Amino acid sequence: MIPRYRLLQSRILSELDELDRTAAAVQRHWKNRLSAGQDQDAYINSVALNLHSFYSGLERMFELIAVEIDGGKLSGGDWHVELLRQMTLDLPGIRPAVMSKPSAEQLDELRRFRHRVRNIYAATLAPQRMSAVVETLPELWRDVRQQLEAFAAYLDEMSRADEDHADG
Repeated sequence: MIPRYRLLQSRILSELDELDRTAAAVQRHWKNRLSAGQDQDAYINSVALNLHSFYSGLERMFELIAVEIDGGKLSGGDWHVELLRQMTLDLPGIRPAVMSKPSAEQLDELRRFRHRVRNIYAATLAPQRMSAVVETLPELWRDVRQQLEAFAAYLDEMSRADEDHADG
């Protein structure tokens, strides 16, 4: 068994569960804001924070893949964008693409939203701008989750690669 592949697989699978809970909180709080009256801001802030956390969790997984499989951590001013792009690359002899380019393009919108959340006051969050991100999240997450599960299955195969060679 190759432990680093198994460890990365386990970390990805545990992050998926956390991301499920976070995505569910986004949808629940987005819906609850409608009946919150004057407390609507609390729900909007919660949605923004959960969207921020959601993308940060994905990015954490992507960084682990970059370090453990691709051979290093990215740096520079646009490393967040480059990391997302790197996850769409099929690297022959190293790994398959982690996700599709269309999924990465949609995630880039979420990355940009996270950047806005980090750099503005909560009172200036605009629900109408958040709406598109929130509404596309369930389908996007379903697609990205499937792709990450497929990558985790690849890691499982790779963790047993030395066992296959020992049998031959």
